[in-house]
Amino acid sequence: MHDLLTSPSPDDISRVFRTARERGLLGGEDTAAVFHDLTRLRVRAREAIRVFPTVTLHAVAVKANPLLPLLSLLHDFGMGAEAASFPELRLAESAGYPPERIVFDSPVKTAEEIVYCLNRGIGLNADSLAEVERIAGLLPPGGTSSVIGIRINPQVGTGRIAATSVAGEWSKFGVPLGTDREAIARAYHSHPWLRGVHVHIGSQGCPLEMLIEGTRRVAAFALELSNGGLPEGQIHRVDIGGGLPATYDPAHPAPAMEAYAEGLERVCPELFRGRFGLVTEFGRYYHANTAWAVSRVEYIKRAGQRTSAAVHFGADMFSRRTYAPADWHHNFSVLDRDGFPRRGALAPVTITGPLCFQGDVLAQDLPLPPIEEGDSIVVHDTGAYTFGMWSRYNSRQMPVVLGYEENGETMVVLRKRESAETLLKFWGADPNV
Repeated sequence: MHDLLTSPSPDDISRVFRTARERGLLGGEDTAAVFHDLTRLRVRAREAIRVFPTVTLHAVAVKANPLLPLLSLLHDFGMGAEAASFPELRLAESAGYPPERIVFDSPVKTAEEIVYCLNRGIGLNADSLAEVERIAGLLPPGGTSSVIGIRINPQVGTGRIAATSVAGEWSKFGVPLGTDREAIARAYHSHPWLRGVHVHIGSQGCPLEMLIEGTRRVAAFALELSNGGLPEGQIHRVDIGGGLPATYDPAHPAPAMEAYAEGLERVCPELFRGRFGLVTEFGRYYHANTAWAVSRVEYIKRAGQRTSAAVHFGADMFSRRTYAPADWHHNFSVLDRDGFPRRGALAPVTITGPLCFQGDVLAQDLPLPPIEEGDSIVVHDTGAYTFGMWSRYNSRQMPVVLGYEENGETMVVLRKRESAETLLKFWGADPNV
């Protein structure tokens, strides 16, 4: 199982890519494609379930990968869904998640969205004390089965990537524990329907120690409240968020899920011994290393000493990589026109995307083996926060998405290539004109 917790190898990718071609799942119009290893996705889900208490609600972050077939697969494991927007909530419902296994975390919930959740028993984490008061005014006369908590910022600092660190002294998310401790406590004493606490430290770039310390502070505060006059069992759920980093470069491996759970149990034993129910909101951990993207090399350009390869995705699917390459690493490899790995002496190649602006560059002077038109560039570890962040700039069509198991023994189309007609309709055009 350990091997399946790592990324697919270039040889495995080559085999799957060639199989997809042989079975007619990739046509001439498929200039790019995304592949999801469903076996690896299942293994990662099982690993999270294994290392946390059996009563844990593992609410998968929908934003990491909103593809409905993948949400449905995880639902079948008995997992839950964490939604950061109302459409994400509806996606979770469409995938079959029952209300009690959905957590709604949007920081801008409207009154209508709150009422929708309260009437159905969908979990809510209030992002501010103002939102707590809004919820108080919207509670149904007979109460609600929704588990409602407050998102608390433990103020443990920021990680390597500022844009994905949300537990600094100031954050756009949550209520700061240091300055608003008494106000948070008053909210729980005033509103007995507040039955949970929520914390999320950040994603990719936050060290394990920071994730653990942030959870420790909020769990300790929950214990303090529970021992300080609240009714027995009022706070019965601690939502520790997600944020466990993924490995994008094997030279710098991310911590294992097992190590995270063991570290949490050392400092927060109450989360593992039944004092509180536990909720997780992992997304990147499940998806990132289970997928890869491939694009045909359409042109090779040579200008002076620089060689560039033009491919069919860029900032449309890899916005973080193109806009902040120092923060977001991806490994790349090359397949020849027959789908076999390219070998040979390495030389610098710049990989450029299809969009009409100079910054649409996936890699500058990347050492690659000899590359030719008609070859394919593979971008590794693309399962999280890539396809789900697709941009409409230049009106590019979304590529086909395929799922496979057991190194390609079985394959399925998860999402067809977007048609030109669908794209025209998106912008309000009549495709028949």
